[in-house]
Amino acid sequence: MRRNGFGMWGRSAEHGFTLSGRSAEHGFTLIEIMVALAVFSLAVLALLRLETATIRGATTLDDSLVAGLVARNVANDAITEAQPPVAGRTAGSEVNGGKSWNWVRNVRGTGNASIVRIDVAVTNRSGQVVGKTTAIRPADTPS
Repeated sequence: MRRNGFGMWGRSAEHGFTLSGRSAEHGFTLIEIMVALAVFSLAVLALLRLETATIRGATTLDDSLVAGLVARNVANDAITEAQPPVAGRTAGSEVNGGKSWNWVRNVRGTGNASIVRIDVAVTNRSGQVVGKTTAIRPADTPS
């Protein structure tokens, strides 16, 4: 005695039901949905960590680029001055790229008395060296 797919055991398989009583129309169970959400959450957290690392890396790269420019500027100033720089250590600060940078310039002789070596190190606010450069200049340039 079947009417419209209904029989003694419920709906028939031809209408989407199996003998176990489960249908494709019923969808996912709560456990299946919770597992899927957990997997999706792990993927989202991994992407957020990747984005954070990318932003941190870009900031570090930007800082080292600007610090390198500051170091080259300080070294070029020492090279292009009318008088050769005095041997020893000189410190100062400069604003570049919207940030304040501290620099230390060390001028020392080389094996050749007519050439001096200029080392410049640039530090950020926390005192970490983020840029360096070295330049060479004749000790006394002829006029």
